[in-house]
Amino acid sequence: MSHELFEAAKAAMAKAYAPYSKFPVGAALRTEDGRIFTGANIEVASYPEGWCAETTALGHYIMGGGGKIMEIAVLAERMAKCSPCGGCRQRLAEFCRPETKLYLCDNAGVAETVTMDDMLPYGFRGDMLK
Repeated sequence: MSHELFEAAKAAMAKAYAPYSKFPVGAALRTEDGRIFTGANIEVASYPEGWCAETTALGHYIMGGGGKIMEIAVLAERMAKCSPCGGCRQRLAEFCRPETKLYLCDNAGVAETVTMDDMLPYGFRGDMLK
């Protein structure tokens, strides 16, 4: 199943809009019911106003009805095992559990599997506000 998620991230990466950094990234997430949501990074001339692949995938996930996220794959064309940036780690933590699997990929497939807790051990989640 992780290879299928890698392929979805790879297909998303092909749609990236990265004319400034030339650093396309794709992300894919799978919910408990098997749905896959993808995203690519989208840059604009005012750099801080663009958004990451994980953010795009989360937008599709929310618009698609959400659900429990079970696993995520991230792939960058020019960097093996590209992990989500700090902001995306926090965004993902909002919708994932600490045990959610995160696949760090290279151009051939999944290179390393970690959990969200590995990536953001002291993440701030909405359930902490209750």
